[in-house]
Amino acid sequence: MAAIELRRIEKSFGDTPVLRGVSLAIEDGQFVALLGASGCGKSTLLRIIAGLERQDAGEIHVAGRRIDDVRAAKRDIAMVFQSYALYPHMTVAQNIASPLRVRKLDVFQRLPVLGSLLPSTKGKLREIRREVQDVAASLKIGHLLDRRPDTLSGGQRQRVAIGRAVVRRPQIFLMDEPLSNLDYNLRAQMRNELVELHRRLSATIVYITHDQAEAMTMADKIAVMHAGEILQVGTPADIYANPASRAVAEFVGAPRINLVGGDLRAEGFVQSGNLRIPVTGHAPPQRVTVAVRPEALVVGPSGDRGWTGTIRRIEHLGSELILHIALDRQGDEILARRDPHDTAQLQEGSPVSVNPRAGHPVFFDESGFRLSLHMREEPSGPARLLMTSSA
Repeated sequence: MAAIELRRIEKSFGDTPVLRGVSLAIEDGQFVALLGASGCGKSTLLRIIAGLERQDAGEIHVAGRRIDDVRAAKRDIAMVFQSYALYPHMTVAQNIASPLRVRKLDVFQRLPVLGSLLPSTKGKLREIRREVQDVAASLKIGHLLDRRPDTLSGGQRQRVAIGRAVVRRPQIFLMDEPLSNLDYNLRAQMRNELVELHRRLSATIVYITHDQAEAMTMADKIAVMHAGEILQVGTPADIYANPASRAVAEFVGAPRINLVGGDLRAEGFVQSGNLRIPVTGHAPPQRVTVAVRPEALVVGPSGDRGWTGTIRRIEHLGSELILHIALDRQGDEILARRDPHDTAQLQEGSPVSVNPRAGHPVFFDESGFRLSLHMREEPSGPARLLMTSSA
């Protein structure tokens, strides 16, 4: 079992707090992504789990056992770094074998020449070679075992770094933005390979990234971090569809989520410019932010319903179009996804009406916290969203 539980972890460097009471439960065998912008504390948290940093307060439990005082070498945790951290003078085989040599050979057996002549060493070296070959074959780098790191591509080096971690058969893998140095196509390929690796090993993986595409496509669970705190923990689908705060909504999702101001009225609707959104839920009248994803907007020719605006720009992305729409009354620019095969003729400069699909908008108060409001679909459907003269 390799479940991890972090309890109120705190860490400061000098007078600068980096982690502020972080608590997180990770189940055995889960792939969990710590997602956040640079400087939010995710790398520091990973180093604390690994034992490379000591927290100022809080506890770390692995498999139900507190490990705060356990040395890094004894935690049975393997770490994969952004920089690969390969030994340049060693071959691929030697790099992958290095943790096994430390674990399985004593000081005398590791001597360059004399060690290999000892009778007790030969059997262990054969075992190490076999394990290295098995791991290399699983990562499709078996043909590279005799080469040195400076002759490899970025993707090949990353596979070697992963192989060096995998060969130890640890209970936990920690990965510190391992794909950030790769180009777009190679990152996409390596994402798939890491997911397959996780399925084969059934190991617990904690993966930190600032790239939401990596977190959304690879992780079983995402913890969104900001300024040393965890803002929300959930599945990728839940984080995307049900952000707990405006900060999470803004950080997760590409293209970005649309945020438009409005007013919650006592009569049971939100008025946002020309758009009246009927809502259910409990909240007093107040200023709110309407948040809706680009794919949850219905765009049509200018009419008498919904937000009204003008298409400023159309991005052609092959599989989809992104419409940049300047709203008339709010001064906001919103984004809408559209199927490139849609027969409706909308061009740059076209006046349009925009309506959110029922059930999709979420609402935040002025402090950025989620309100328990839900868009109500009226009997005649979303088309009942009315244009009014009130602000």
